[in-house]
Amino acid sequence: MRLMKLTDEYGAGQTVYYMTSGPLLKICLDGLKVMREDAEKMAAGDLHELMRAWEMYHRIRTAEMHVGHINFRTESRYPGFYYRSDYPLVDEENWKCFVNSTLNPETNELEFKKVELINIIPE
Repeated sequence: MRLMKLTDEYGAGQTVYYMTSGPLLKICLDGLKVMREDAEKMAAGDLHELMRAWEMYHRIRTAEMHVGHINFRTESRYPGFYYRSDYPLVDEENWKCFVNSTLNPETNELEFKKVELINIIPE
């Protein structure tokens, strides 16, 4: 429930009509970091519980990556994806690209970079 509430309210979820902002994303990322630290202390009594624990850990990581990508892009992506109140417009000039991320194993933090979009079908 904590994960759903956190990502829905701060990470541009349905209850806030897919609207978010930089400060809200920071709150979400901080909460996800705390959840990830808590998840490292999970234990399981049997294989089924172990599977559920790993599922939860991966859900937290996936949410962290998704919210991190939204935070990295300083624009709104609409219709239908998310709206950033601090960057309300689509910025095709600077953000018509891919955003890739990697996990730094030494710091356990995500690193983001822009990757050029190459159109293989002429416009």
